[in-house]
Amino acid sequence: MEQRVNIKFCFKLGRTATETHEMLVKLDAVSKKCVLEWFKRFRDGKEDVEDEPRSVRPPTRTTPDNIERVRRMLADDRRLSLRMIAEELKISLDSVSNIIHEHLQKRKKKVCAFPTSRGSSNV
Repeated sequence: MEQRVNIKFCFKLGRTATETHEMLVKLDAVSKKCVLEWFKRFRDGKEDVEDEPRSVRPPTRTTPDNIERVRRMLADDRRLSLRMIAEELKISLDSVSNIIHEHLQKRKKKVCAFPTSRGSSNV
């Protein structure tokens, strides 16, 4: 926050971004990219040095209801893909993966497509 105020001060004095960066490096490490970004904001008329508000994280879809729905879907058809389940329930792939692996404790089984016979060898 303090650096932003310093950048704004230098901007108001008519300094360039490069001059400002060189001055601020002597005081405390600040990246040139950061200085350039703030100069652009001030040039665009944004005076506030506070961070812009961010959107709130969306609620998680790992609810008991969704866990049960995924469990039932897999019980009906074990071959369903994560994508198919996500589309059906309208939740993210990450949520489906989390439900399957963390809540239902399911793991993908490795299947050998061509089993080898151990008894005979035709070399």
